[in-house]
Amino acid sequence: MAAKQKTQLKRNVTLPMLIFFGLGNIFGAGIYVLIGKMAAITGIYIPLSFLLASVVVLFTALTYAELSARYPLSAGEAVYINAGFHSPLLSTLIGLAIALTGLLSAATILHGFHGYLSTFIQTPEIVTILLLVILLSAIAVWGISASITTTALLTLIETFGLSMIIYVGIGHVSLDSETLKTFLPPMDISILNSIILGAFLAFYAFIGFEDMVNIAEEVINPTQTMPKAIIATLIIATLFYVAVALVSISVVPADELAQSAAPLAKVYATATHSNATILSIIAMFAVINGALIQIIMVSRIFYGMSRQGWMPDFLGSVNPKTKTPINATLVSGVLVFILAAAFPLLTLAQSTSFLIFIVFTMVNISLVIIKRRDPHPPGIRTYSLFIPVIAIILNLIMLGFQIMSLELF
Repeated sequence: MAAKQKTQLKRNVTLPMLIFFGLGNIFGAGIYVLIGKMAAITGIYIPLSFLLASVVVLFTALTYAELSARYPLSAGEAVYINAGFHSPLLSTLIGLAIALTGLLSAATILHGFHGYLSTFIQTPEIVTILLLVILLSAIAVWGISASITTTALLTLIETFGLSMIIYVGIGHVSLDSETLKTFLPPMDISILNSIILGAFLAFYAFIGFEDMVNIAEEVINPTQTMPKAIIATLIIATLFYVAVALVSISVVPADELAQSAAPLAKVYATATHSNATILSIIAMFAVINGALIQIIMVSRIFYGMSRQGWMPDFLGSVNPKTKTPINATLVSGVLVFILAAAFPLLTLAQSTSFLIFIVFTMVNISLVIIKRRDPHPPGIRTYSLFIPVIAIILNLIMLGFQIMSLELF
């Protein structure tokens, strides 16, 4: 046991690999699964919801970029909270909360996989989810290089799928002034409220950049690499999301999009007047990728918190051969399966967003405290104090809208 405790994670993740890791998580969790649910809430204003969500995310992403450079450690959020508040108890609670968001997110994604699989064959959803969890846990145990390489390849596939949607549907997007006006909402409280609620769900589609910090101990030169990867990932994801949203609502009416279990496959089939087999297969790869990344992320949180003395020792052991936290990975897989089996997709997604807003608020508050004590550490790219302050306000506003909507459950 002593030898295992001394074994360290292997540091071999480069900047491109880290960007693929982030994009794979973001794309798999969001656009392929939730755009239909957003259509039910927001209608033709899906692009605006994505833009609003990206603005809210941007300020918190900059906070994470600075904190990841200051503290390039696993269990990132828990470490950040401890650095600001000096409270192991609060750090443990935040670490468990962010781990729960990862577990909920992975469970959400697995429901999305079954939706696309059902366009080919009908299988019991519980069986599909169980087999996927076993497969993904095995890949995560295999090794970080193998896991990241797998996620990079799957990210290329899912990015190609989104590019296909844009390519086949761009001809349906009219850019004349009259059409563009239809995408601008009137000053109607109910419509604006629906856009904000859509942004709340769209916010879930951006969740993933924060997961990147939890593999910091496996990243080469994390102080420089982590901030670059976080910002690059967010910019790329925003461009793809807005483009795909515009194409989707231009090709398929919002009410039809909302009824589809495989919304992007529906968009592809309608735009091309052909079978969407290729797109459905790509979507399944995308969903698998997102779930794999979440399992890796949660296992690293459990590992990092164990190494800090905040969780049981067995979760902090690293296998000398694979250089991965096998126990933490297996526990993560079991918990994902339980949540996926117990809750429906929309409840999982909304619960994830609700928790992540709370965590993001606490992380931003922590950075404010840290910056007041040590505003400009040498060798670290820092941002204005207004960045975390604005992020706190935006996160609290979005959280307030969710509470007032009474739609969490």
